[in-house]
Amino acid sequence: MKKQIFSKEFKQEAVRLLEAKEKDASQLARELGVRRNKLYKWQKEIKSHGDKAFPGKGKRPEKQDEAAILKARIKRLEQENEILKKAAVYFAKKID
Repeated sequence: MKKQIFSKEFKQEAVRLLEAKEKDASQLARELGVRRNKLYKWQKEIKSHGDKAFPGKGKRPEKQDEAAILKARIKRLEQENEILKKAAVYFAKKID
């Protein structure tokens, strides 16, 4: 099972919704796709650290996904480049 990583903004909004008390914690957790105890953990983190809560998190999953996409693209382009080099050598021999 892949570990879920949530952005700082998502966590802050989830805690805001929790504190608004428009829905009970269980229902909110189900709608957000997180465990109820996570909501309380995030709430405690924000209360103890304020704006400095959740440091260094937030953009990492997107950057990892982007890096994986770019690595795959580089690999494909390198393979295409090798094919083009071989084709150039092949056709250069045909001309001579």
